[in-house]
Amino acid sequence: MKIAIIDENRARASIIEEGLAGIEGEIHLISGREGLLARIEQIAPDIVLMDLGNPSRDVLEEYFTVSRVLARPIAMFVDESDDDAIAASIDAGVSAYVVDGLAAGRIRPLLDLAVKRFNAFARLQADLAEAKGKLAERETIDRAKRILMDSKRISEPEAYAELRKKAMSSSRRIIDIAEAVVTAHGLMGGN
Repeated sequence: MKIAIIDENRARASIIEEGLAGIEGEIHLISGREGLLARIEQIAPDIVLMDLGNPSRDVLEEYFTVSRVLARPIAMFVDESDDDAIAASIDAGVSAYVVDGLAAGRIRPLLDLAVKRFNAFARLQADLAEAKGKLAERETIDRAKRILMDSKRISEPEAYAELRKKAMSSSRRIIDIAEAVVTAHGLMGGN
């Protein structure tokens, strides 16, 4: 496992490193903000631990921007927080936002939490994308059925049977045939 620790304060970073003792893998410490995203991408960590202490709004927003770009579990440690910062961290994809909780004994459980939350959220996003894709396919098939019903004066079951028959005879999926019908209809001046 590759872990990136982002902390400008070496003393606080050592607390995180102490909490990671015994974890097999590579631990990389990043101590400055300059070129942060490029350095993280170069390391390609499995998880990112950010210790920000008491950051200003600008610093928080800079780190949230980094969080939005990374598709990795991120645990962020801050000394103080407010509702706006918590909401922004969630929007930015931070897996664990820990307020006043930097202690070596808490690092491993928080690391596990961040990974599990990230994986759960990634599954939800994949499920949502799949559902949206299926809905879009269903809408295209329904539109193709309407086109066939209007142009051939047939019922909905007959239109679906036509799509299915064409899909089977051409060894293609029904959605592929439906997309072709909708595209051809558009080219022929249909709406």
